[in-house]
Amino acid sequence: QVYLKESGGGLVQAGGSLRLSCTTSGVAYSINTMAWYRQAPGKQRELVADITSGGSTNYADSVKGRFTISRDNFKNTVYLQVNSLNPEDSAVYYCNAEGRDVRTMNVRQYWGQGTQVTVSS
Repeated sequence: QVYLKESGGGLVQAGGSLRLSCTTSGVAYSINTMAWYRQAPGKQRELVADITSGGSTNYADSVKGRFTISRDNFKNTVYLQVNSLNPEDSAVYYCNAEGRDVRTMNVRQYWGQGTQVTVSS
């Protein structure tokens, strides 16, 4: 099993910044793409950004230029630097990792418990 745990969320004023972290533990055959999703009340969970093991990144249009995803492959840790926050960014932010189960080799999606980001006006 692979376990993900997010941290770094909190309450911040509009225009402020946070750095979210996601640490991994457990064992997998491999971990490929890692990503950040977010879900606001009454909304679908949406992809915010993802990053491959090679460092290629992808961002939702709504966060381009403001958020930066990065990855430390040695530590199996993924970060999300969130800048210029506005109230519309308020959501629970979830870490996601795609990997293969060490025993079955089946592709699995792993999720963290989420960290709350609240942006006040």
